[in-house]
Amino acid sequence: MAGASSKEILSKVYKMIPPMLESFHKGQLGRVGVIGGCDEYTGAPYFSAMASARLGCDMSHVICEPGAGQVIKTYSPNLMVHPVMRQTHNLKDGENVDTVSQNALDMIPRLHVIVIGPGLGRDKTMQETCARVITEARKQNIPFVLDADGLMLATTRPELVKGYTECILTPNVVEFGRLAEAMGITVKNEDPAKVCEKVAQAYGGPTIIQKGGKDYISNGKFTLVSEGEGGLKRSGGQGDTLTGSLGTLLAYRKAYHDRIWDHDNSLEPAETLALAAFGGSAITRECSRLAYKDFGRSLQAGDLTNHVHTAFLNTIGEPTSNL
Repeated sequence: MAGASSKEILSKVYKMIPPMLESFHKGQLGRVGVIGGCDEYTGAPYFSAMASARLGCDMSHVICEPGAGQVIKTYSPNLMVHPVMRQTHNLKDGENVDTVSQNALDMIPRLHVIVIGPGLGRDKTMQETCARVITEARKQNIPFVLDADGLMLATTRPELVKGYTECILTPNVVEFGRLAEAMGITVKNEDPAKVCEKVAQAYGGPTIIQKGGKDYISNGKFTLVSEGEGGLKRSGGQGDTLTGSLGTLLAYRKAYHDRIWDHDNSLEPAETLALAAFGGSAITRECSRLAYKDFGRSLQAGDLTNHVHTAFLNTIGEPTSNL
């Protein structure tokens, strides 16, 4: 697959997208949970969860701080908001990291995919809660995506993600540098595709999407390059569309391997995870292109949200048959 064209790769992504069938019931096309949202950041988890919903996820959850939850609920009634997270300074009497973490852990069996990091912040209680969520997700073999401050856990506690193949890391250039440094790898003056591959090899399992002018995607065994045209505006928050899109595509991947519809079953789990990563990148880049076409330099992260479905149709397409 490493030598395939973007068109060829996206044709394989197409194969793992469930068609819309009357026989499906609520939840089969994805239950995605976004963990993030604190006093300072409420937009990021919303953008991620809405991208997941707009790409077709049946049930899009936000697991966040109570203050963030009240705000996020006003953004959209379409999201299920669970204010069970706590920053250290917001712990109430009788609450501690153990009780808070348990509330978050209780959510895990309800989810197909977990996105960790949008609007998370660096508070020690929030970070520790997510560390425990990662540990439990691994036990239950649930895929997860790490982004933004969630990536701190991969740099400060790499054992949390090392060796786990059901994981996608989505660093920007600065965050990628930290991941590489944590593994003792030099980034400067190196071929970006090779460096991405080296870092993925060092982590021994996760797939890395190194975001930039081109997105380099590697699991350490093979590397793909996603270079579809994007917009020229680099407003913060566009990566949240990527994480939400990845969440839904990973949920579709589960549906594919669970064989909830008739298909040729020709794709292996390692391949479909790479396809989900590439597909998420392609959709996000197309969202950025479409939004920039509409808004130019005034583009904001929220402008990508309403383009998710069109970007999906333009890059992957709506399945029209079972094969």
